[in-house]
Amino acid sequence: MAKLAHNVTLITGGGSGLGRALIARFLDEGARVGVLERSKEKATQLEAEFGELVAVTVGDVASPEDNAASVERTIAAFGHLDTFIGNAGVWDFGTRLDQMPLEIWSDAFDQLFAVNVKGCLLGARASIDALRESAGSMIFTLSNGAFHAGGGGPLYVASKHALRGLIAQLAWEFDNQVRVNGVAPGAMSSELRGLAAFNQDHLNLRAVIEGLGGDEAFANAVGRPFVPTVDDYVGAYVLLASTESRNTTGAVFETHGLLGPPPRLPG
Repeated sequence: MAKLAHNVTLITGGGSGLGRALIARFLDEGARVGVLERSKEKATQLEAEFGELVAVTVGDVASPEDNAASVERTIAAFGHLDTFIGNAGVWDFGTRLDQMPLEIWSDAFDQLFAVNVKGCLLGARASIDALRESAGSMIFTLSNGAFHAGGGGPLYVASKHALRGLIAQLAWEFDNQVRVNGVAPGAMSSELRGLAAFNQDHLNLRAVIEGLGGDEAFANAVGRPFVPTVDDYVGAYVLLASTESRNTTGAVFETHGLLGPPPRLPG
């Protein structure tokens, strides 16, 4: 039996990587899905593939107006909203503090926190009224960097620790109204991109892994038998969105994946 029959979920950053895998899995489980996606090209691809099962809004998670528009479009298409997943994120490719030139440090901070933290706060604010009506839930994508050093550089790790605090605070504020939880994946082969301030916006994690010799070489380098894929993590989101977790709030499912130092850029 489908675990998410009649569920309506809004996912940010759904055009590729983990977000794209979440859309496919939630649809398989019976949900209907709204998406907030920055790329017009990826939005068009989602609509072409999934048709009326998705309602895609092209916009920026750092924009209050775009978050509100994605909630409105999702409800207009499917009648209500049960789950908000704050998933959009960017990475700093493990850039250390002493590798950040002072003249670009502020821009890098603003770019990363605008997506990783501000985007989640704005999505939560835009969706809270609808989620109260449905007694629904919020789920945020964290990282093993929310618990451990080495999952990225100081900017990324700080942003994911901030989300742990956000989950705790919102679970307290919305207790007995809306459940608030998180999933903390480890490294995975995905399209997670970097920062323009660090000249990393043309890179993604999958390309780096391939540049280091591919999945097998990277896994061997960090002492693991394989590199997890995005599909290895989506089950935790399904569980948290379903009624099987109706007593769970303020929790983070820490799915380690790969620990150890982040992969370095080729060359």
